[in-house]
Amino acid sequence: MSSKLINGTIENAVSEVLKMSKKNKKNFVETVEIQIGLKNYDPKKDKRFSGTLTLPHIPKVNKKIAILGDAVHLNEATRIEIDSYGVEDLKKFNKQKKVIKKFSRKYDFFLASDSIIRSIPRILGPGLNKAGKFPSLLTHSESMSEKISSVKSTLKFELKKVLCLGALIGNVCMTEEMLIQNISLAINFLVSLLKKNWQNVKSLHIKSTMGKPVRIY
Repeated sequence: MSSKLINGTIENAVSEVLKMSKKNKKNFVETVEIQIGLKNYDPKKDKRFSGTLTLPHIPKVNKKIAILGDAVHLNEATRIEIDSYGVEDLKKFNKQKKVIKKFSRKYDFFLASDSIIRSIPRILGPGLNKAGKFPSLLTHSESMSEKISSVKSTLKFELKKVLCLGALIGNVCMTEEMLIQNISLAINFLVSLLKKNWQNVKSLHIKSTMGKPVRIY
C-alpha cells in the first residue's frame, strides 16, 4: 500500500461503508466503487491515459456482456445464456449512429470471435470504439465462461474529458479483506498511470451504491 495513505485509512473506510450498508440494508446487493478526483491535469492538452488491471477478487457485479460471434460462439453463448449477435444481426443496425450508441450503452463489455473482429469497424463504424467498448478478442481455444469471468474481474481506468474517475471494485457481500486488497491494488495502479503520480491526485473516496462517500485521501 502506498505510503501516501495513512496506515489503516482504507481499512477504516471499508469498515464504515459496510457498516452503513448493513444499517440501511437494501433489497439488492450494493456495489462498492472508488471515486478519484484529479488535479494538475488538462484533458485538452495533456496526453490521456488508459490502463486495465485484473483484480485479485472478482467484484461479482452485474456487468452485462455480449458476444459478437461466429456460429460456434453464438451456439455456445446461447447454451450459457449470454446475449449474442452474429454478423447479420450487426448489419441490421445499418451503421445508424444513434442505434449503435444505444446498443453500446446496453452492455459493459463485448467479446468478439477472432473470425469477425476485424470486420466489426466496417459493419458498425467507429461507434463501439468511440464509446470505449471495442470488443476484446475471443478465440476458439479459450473457454467462453472463463473469458467472461476474466473480463468481469478486469478494471479499466481511462482519462477522457473530465477530471473525475470512478470504478466498481466489489460489493457489500465481499469480505473487508477482499475489498481492501482490490482497493489498494486499484489505487496504486491508477497512481502509476498518472504523469506526476500522487501529485495528480486531488481526492479518493469509496462508497456503496446508495451510501455516502467516505474519504480516504
